[in-house]
Amino acid sequence: MTMTEQPAGTAGNDTACCAHDDKHRPEHRDEDPETPRERVNRRWNEILQETRVTQTGVQILFGFLLSVAFTPLFRELGTFDRVVYVITVVLGASATGSLIAPVSIHRFLSGQRMKDDLVEAAGRLMMCGMVLLALTIGCTLLLILRVVIPGVLAEILAGAVMLWFGLCWYALPLVLRRRAARRGTADADTDTDADAGQRS
Repeated sequence: MTMTEQPAGTAGNDTACCAHDDKHRPEHRDEDPETPRERVNRRWNEILQETRVTQTGVQILFGFLLSVAFTPLFRELGTFDRVVYVITVVLGASATGSLIAPVSIHRFLSGQRMKDDLVEAAGRLMMCGMVLLALTIGCTLLLILRVVIPGVLAEILAGAVMLWFGLCWYALPLVLRRRAARRGTADADTDTDADAGQRS
């Protein structure tokens, strides 16, 4: 037997061991692992898709808000409603700036090999923009409802809608993230117990 040959039993044991290890690796259970470059490119593409959706909504809403000031009904608004309108326009402009900022940052930093920093900054700006967009929608709704339904009911309805936004946009993702973290911890504990049983 030469140095490169192995007994059949040893080779079988090694193959079984490798198969067992591969079976318990997370990447083999779900999908092939990403390289750092693939991961940052995927995250950037996801941010671009999300930005397109939110930009369309905030631009339509902001355009509507700008046109309100030139309508005859605007002159009849009281002081409180005018204050709400000004706050709404400022929030809408801020949301527009935050949601379009990733495009500007990418254009300035293109070719500088700073995609990791770009993705992190764009993600934070997207989160900030989503908060500003939710506030803009809430204030716009309050302004419209106060014209249509005078009284406390307008504030109650606007508050209820904002609560729904908070549940859908922020509370639900946090719940899902915690559930996934608990599931990952449980899977890791199960794999550890299985490995310990195999060794014993």
